[in-house]
Amino acid sequence: MSVTTSRSLLSEGNTAALAALRSALGSDAVSTRELDRMALAVDASHYLHAPDAVMRAKSPSDVGVAMRIAAELGWPLTFRGGGTSLSGQALSEGLTVDVRRHFRAMEVLDNGKRVRVQPGLTIGQVNATLARYGSKLGPDPASSIACTIGGLIANNSSGMTCGITANTYRTIDSMTIVLPSGTVIDTADVNADEVLRATEPNLVEVIERLRDTLRGDKYRADIERRYAIKNTMGYGINSFLDFDTPAKILEHLMIGSEGTLGFVSEAVFNTVTVPKRTATGLLMFDSLDAATEALPELVYSGADVVELIDAASIRAMGHDAASVLPKGFRVDQHASLLVEYQAMDDEGIAERIAAGEAAFEQLGGLSTAPEMTNEASRRAQMWVMRNGLYTKIMRNRPKGTMALLEDIAVPMEQLGGVCTELQDLFIKHDYDGAVIFGHAKNGNIHFLVTEDFAGPASLNRYDAFTEDMVELVLREQGTLKAEHGTGRIMSPFVRRQYGDDLYQAMVDIKDACDPKRILNPGTIITDDPQLHLKHIKPTEEVREIIDDCVECGYCEPVCPSQHLTTTPRQRIVIQRAIAACEATGAYELAQRLKEQEVYDVVQTCAVDGMCLTACPVKINTADLIRTKRRETQKKTLDKGWKVAAEHWGAVLGAASKGMNITHALPTPPLRGALGLARKIAGEDIVPTLTPELPGGGKLRKPMPAANPAAIFLPACVGTMFGSEHACGQGVGNAVRQLANFAGITLSTPDGVQELCCGTPWKSKGLAAGYEVMKTKLTAWIVEHTRGGQLPLVCDNVSCTEGIIVALKNAGIENIDVMDATEWVAKYVAPMLPPLPKARRAAVHPTCSSTHLGVNDALMMLAGLVADEAIIPDGWRCCAFAGDRGLLHEELTATSTRDEARSVKRLHADLHLSCNRTCELGLTRATGQTYTHVLEELAARVANVVTA
Repeated sequence: MSVTTSRSLLSEGNTAALAALRSALGSDAVSTRELDRMALAVDASHYLHAPDAVMRAKSPSDVGVAMRIAAELGWPLTFRGGGTSLSGQALSEGLTVDVRRHFRAMEVLDNGKRVRVQPGLTIGQVNATLARYGSKLGPDPASSIACTIGGLIANNSSGMTCGITANTYRTIDSMTIVLPSGTVIDTADVNADEVLRATEPNLVEVIERLRDTLRGDKYRADIERRYAIKNTMGYGINSFLDFDTPAKILEHLMIGSEGTLGFVSEAVFNTVTVPKRTATGLLMFDSLDAATEALPELVYSGADVVELIDAASIRAMGHDAASVLPKGFRVDQHASLLVEYQAMDDEGIAERIAAGEAAFEQLGGLSTAPEMTNEASRRAQMWVMRNGLYTKIMRNRPKGTMALLEDIAVPMEQLGGVCTELQDLFIKHDYDGAVIFGHAKNGNIHFLVTEDFAGPASLNRYDAFTEDMVELVLREQGTLKAEHGTGRIMSPFVRRQYGDDLYQAMVDIKDACDPKRILNPGTIITDDPQLHLKHIKPTEEVREIIDDCVECGYCEPVCPSQHLTTTPRQRIVIQRAIAACEATGAYELAQRLKEQEVYDVVQTCAVDGMCLTACPVKINTADLIRTKRRETQKKTLDKGWKVAAEHWGAVLGAASKGMNITHALPTPPLRGALGLARKIAGEDIVPTLTPELPGGGKLRKPMPAANPAAIFLPACVGTMFGSEHACGQGVGNAVRQLANFAGITLSTPDGVQELCCGTPWKSKGLAAGYEVMKTKLTAWIVEHTRGGQLPLVCDNVSCTEGIIVALKNAGIENIDVMDATEWVAKYVAPMLPPLPKARRAAVHPTCSSTHLGVNDALMMLAGLVADEAIIPDGWRCCAFAGDRGLLHEELTATSTRDEARSVKRLHADLHLSCNRTCELGLTRATGQTYTHVLEELAARVANVVTA
């Protein structure tokens, strides 16, 4: 990261634009703070460009004002949603308008046949809602977890199954467009063309002129050929052939325009039906040529998916591939095709399987007998060959290098030759370890190389390789971009791909929509033939914890703080920015970033580790934050918490009494007093209390038993926060009641009063206190489980996870630790009688229940007490995170906002979870009382027994 990209680059005109925007929308509407700018300076591409300022638009009118002012004063403006942005199309030279935080509305239409959605939601979030209707969005990119609807539209996303028949272009129903002039067009409006003609006469004239010209014999066949394959290079000028009216042509030009023509504030999609039956086949061929020669036979057999995996990819998968292939199989020049057939019922899938197997018999060059199965576990195993590939290569790339994932498409008949020549180019340019894989059915492949960009030599190599690749693809009548968008990486080559006339048509479109060329300059249309070689981001190592990060953004949608401060990707980006500033002598800037990151990066991280569940390279950003907290922790605080760890029983007793006292006090005066204390001592030290917090719970007492089936360690959080559920004294008592009903003996030996899982110390970076508690805890567990002869059960899932981590950190791996939900589901639930059930339960899984894999047990138990158990849309970690919800209630509020809206719509009778602090956080967020599922289960069992 160069120092120049880290400083404000506001020219006199841009300063005026900033002032005008703040005057129109408020002084806090736009930020020029260094941390905000650097957090959005990168994407998953190999480019870096810090914007002048960041605006988080709240409404389409905000966006319209920003575009109007930017156009009037010549300030570049780029929209930013979410996703990978592998081609560098999300980077800004001026104002970045972040449209993810506030554009998150969705409405299911026509019983799931259509969906209206704003650009801030991800594909995965939309599909989670549509799944209840048996439908989904047509595009299915691999980045669905991170790709927002705005990105989906901006890049004309496709994927493995949709091809060019169910991509964004083909499934759009209508959209609301905001043009740089401020004009707003709803293409669903019957008067859309009249409005467009009245407000944008020049744009309509250009659209109609190009429509009439490009439909002529001189251009029609050429355009049809170019878009008969996946093609996201340049603008979608096939719109002029496919549609007649200006509004519909403009609507489809917006798809794939990468934010260079206007802003799509809302879109309605036609959905596709989710197939209910699937069969997967694995074919191993002697060579890449043999695999590509088999494509027509497989495609014509009706295969819905045909994925190509070359020999280098198979080798890169290592053990994962070996577990799928025949025992002892040695990969040489082989290649694999993964094929899939889909249907709606058993009869349909049987027919598809028969067609596929008939096609298999016609293929030559097979190394092993082809396999086809509809058995779920084997299918999942086969897909590891493809789905795990990107992850494996990312993890194993050489230190200090960047992975460049590119995509091209050619007519299917040319694919084999192109793949062979690409491999020759890898050798020619010394790209060892390069791989080829992709959507062979559509002639669309991805290839991945690693580059360090350490100096002129590596940049020249990349440039020479790009030139050779461009020549190869265009010679074979292909496209340089099939799925990932043009971006900066390929904008210098758009003219070469399309020729002067068609490129000029694209320039005319750009100039008609955006005459000042303020929207995302450099993307798609550029006059700079060297643009793809500029603003390359560095690849220096910073911290071992985060060096593997490829800044893909997969982690962002699961992060609790994503709509408040920063995301895991941005936390890592800030560390790299600070390191770069220090390396180049920009110490003042580095210091400002360090000051700004205290709240945005460190204090508002829930250290929940959910980023790990989404990260392709398995980075847990919580490890980074815990390290930073440990590095900056005050010694006096560490010593104080060490004393607390040594006398934890007394501390808990005082805390319980304190909660009882505060529970009885009027909340406003108490909050006022605490607010004053927070200002003096610090907001990350003094908690704030809210009305829904309960009084303290009962102190834990030893309850030893002879010949127990398990050792039971009730969590100390039950002492801190009591429960008022009808089952009795909290979840610990509920576990014992359920065990007694099943005739199972639990033992809680002496010493439990002084124990904690250690998470409060570990998450705060309090090393001395954590060491004390870890030592006490693990010694007690080893002694009373007899070295692992008995399992250990804990009744709050985050504490269960903390115990497992503490044992691991102590080097103890032979003790079986089970969360109470899992233990009850396995040993008690089978012995329970039928229970009276509520109508519907809203269930909140937690970050820890997700990490430990006990969500299935949670949902099974919820199903014992409710006819319908539902995880609400918008679910994520609640961010209460032990004490984060007491220190920073705004963190829990933003994290739970989407889920709370969904809970309100569910009208559930029960609200269940499996962790006390999470229950408190959801109670606060929803206004509904959340309880532990085991408390509800124990109460219903007790009612049946006493009836």
